[in-house]
Amino acid sequence: MTTESVLLLSPRINDTGLQLRAAAGRRGLRSHTATAWRAPAELIGTPVHVYGGPLFADAVGSALGLALTQPPHDWLTVLPRELTGRRVELTTLAEARALRSPAFVKPPGDKLFPAKVYRDGSGLPGPDAMDDDSPVQVSEVVRFLREYRLFVLDGEVRAASRYALDGDLDEAPLAEDPYRAEVSAFAADVLAASVGRLPSAVVVDVGLLEDGGWAAVEANTAWASGGYACDPDAVLDVVLRAGGPAERLAEADRRYCRASASVVG
Repeated sequence: MTTESVLLLSPRINDTGLQLRAAAGRRGLRSHTATAWRAPAELIGTPVHVYGGPLFADAVGSALGLALTQPPHDWLTVLPRELTGRRVELTTLAEARALRSPAFVKPPGDKLFPAKVYRDGSGLPGPDAMDDDSPVQVSEVVRFLREYRLFVLDGEVRAASRYALDGDLDEAPLAEDPYRAEVSAFAADVLAASVGRLPSAVVVDVGLLEDGGWAAVEANTAWASGGYACDPDAVLDVVLRAGGPAERLAEADRRYCRASASVVG
């Protein structure tokens, strides 16, 4: 057993994972890339922080004593309409299957089925694939012209990047984007409206709509989100808080813990 913290990365390490591994090395934090979908035996009893997808985090979380925080499923639905730019509701998969008009439908947490515009509810997973009471988010169809990722720590944006233009991947640091001032101002409004409704370390996506308005896109877990063109050193700060030892979990974050983690609200 050691008291030295370790950054644990998924066997399917992606570009962000590689950047975080380098960032960890720059600050003297040891990293370990897993070779299997289970907790490495040599890390049992060691303070571990994780970066990887939900399946990997779930596989190692309990054995390593992790507290994995995530945004609540209803975060977007409780924001005021002026911040969402569209109608958004949280419902069940059974109710969403009854849709008879186009809607953007997504699982509010893990990517259990494709998040996209469905012509109607008939294209959603059937009861043989997913339970009727599975939560789903149903939104009015809108078009985002520009989309941005914000890594947030204690209510402040620590790193930001554009990640899409008109639905296509297009990465650039926020500092190089012509809408950087507008993004920062709108992000401040969203975060002010989200005090007490998000964990202390989280990812928030915002975007510019076709009608010229700004809107919150979604909130995501920091320990499983791509960094795009964000500063990896700043991203690492957010990741370390979002997926770390349960014994270091702040009381205010307890209610945002993922059910598979060691601390469950």
